[in-house]
Amino acid sequence: MTEYGYWQDVPTRWKDNDHYGHVNNAVHYSVMDTVINTWLIGQAGLDLDGDGPIGLCVESHCVYKASLSFPETISVGLRVGHLGTSSVKYEIGLYNHDRSTLVAEGHFVHVFVDRLTRKPTPIAEPMRGELAKLVNA
Repeated sequence: MTEYGYWQDVPTRWKDNDHYGHVNNAVHYSVMDTVINTWLIGQAGLDLDGDGPIGLCVESHCVYKASLSFPETISVGLRVGHLGTSSVKYEIGLYNHDRSTLVAEGHFVHVFVDRLTRKPTPIAEPMRGELAKLVNA
């Protein structure tokens, strides 16, 4: 299993299953986005109501390896694959509850921008330092 610096468990919901009886592919993206933003708010100081920069998703990707279905829990690993001046590439692994099976792996790229102008802005401390802790975790 690939190493990740942050782990979060996300329970599946009844509505996550599709007609074929497994968690729908769109849910995987939602779970990745939720884990990234939970980490940003809880660990890196992202203030959703403040006036600081915000991260906009400019790229996302997911490769599906196995299926899950309700009522399973998804164990999600997060690390930073690249930390630029104003951008960050998060790498995410979605595993079954005991982390024995890789369900999906993907990435999200955020570009941090000024909240009003939407122009790229450098990632400042303390967020930069916290992101750096997840680089090649």
